[in-house]
Amino acid sequence: MSGTGPVGIGIVGAGVISETYLKNLTSFPDVTVHAIGDLLEDSARKRAEQFGIASSGDVASVISHPDVEIVVNLTIPTAHVPVALKAVAAGKHVLSEKPFSLDRQSGELLLAAAADAGVRVGCAPDTFLGAGLQAAFRAIQDGRIGTPLTALTLMQSPGPESWHPNPAFLFQEGAGPLFDIGPYYLTALVQTFGSIARVAASGSTAHPRRTIGSGPKAGEQFDVTVPSHVGALLEFAAGGSGQSIWSFDSALSRHGFVEIAGTEGTLVLPDPNFFDGDVLIHRRGSDGAEVLTSTVATSTRGTGVLELARAIREDRPHRASGELAFHVVDAMVSIAESVDTGEFVRVESSAPTTPPLPADWDPLARTV
Repeated sequence: MSGTGPVGIGIVGAGVISETYLKNLTSFPDVTVHAIGDLLEDSARKRAEQFGIASSGDVASVISHPDVEIVVNLTIPTAHVPVALKAVAAGKHVLSEKPFSLDRQSGELLLAAAADAGVRVGCAPDTFLGAGLQAAFRAIQDGRIGTPLTALTLMQSPGPESWHPNPAFLFQEGAGPLFDIGPYYLTALVQTFGSIARVAASGSTAHPRRTIGSGPKAGEQFDVTVPSHVGALLEFAAGGSGQSIWSFDSALSRHGFVEIAGTEGTLVLPDPNFFDGDVLIHRRGSDGAEVLTSTVATSTRGTGVLELARAIREDRPHRASGELAFHVVDAMVSIAESVDTGEFVRVESSAPTTPPLPADWDPLARTV
């Protein structure tokens, strides 16, 4: 065992997504949020007041807080590794928002630093720990569709600039539909098929500049510096293949389309960007889809932090691991390289096998 009692949490980054994290983390009996920090200290103070958090300030004040065991890193993608390295150097565990890193080198550096410091690193997306995808993984594990053979995933939309008040970073390095949305789909596929062995991809950019559609910056334009549409072919090391599209260039929105075809049937998974939904099955020889199970989320973003906290106390591997997240980054970097070269690219890393959560796993239970 590693310590006793609720695990101390510190939040770095008081932006939009921090509100959802804090709603969950302040409801879990097994963790206690002690501090929140941001480059804009007033933003951190407002979040602290909103959720009754005792301490707020800058980033350093969170990392150095004596009661913080896990730093939850909700910064922009370019800051994920630098902030995580500071937390690791201070002897803290850290769980970052996705992506884990923007390149292989910095991701490998972070994994090595954590190993040397004897601390854990983890990363979103933790949606694969939600009731919806967990039910789907159990169904596949139970043989409901036989041996999984192929996957088809699709996410397309006009892009987030119409609703996001500060969307420029979502169209620049570390984002675009591949790095912003890809982790949800790729993580779900890796949980189904195992590690990705090689990829091929193409990409395009419909508009070199976009216009912010809401908030105080409405009407301002910004540059698009990464592909806003990516299509990829995936081959898995253990067998099986997949086809995926991630696009911010479609006037027709389609979200959460994930199909897994097996030797005995096809499973339609819930949206991998969410924590609940229906699991549908199409059986060979029958017409139409059957609802295999309907699920309701018992928690959302922050579930991975809780699972990490319990794993620390129970001295066992955590599921939303840095190794898993790094493999997804490695796959995405390989996809981006294939877009540039027009060739298949091998994915050299591998991901650990992650067993499904127990069916009775309860985020609101007190276990530590």
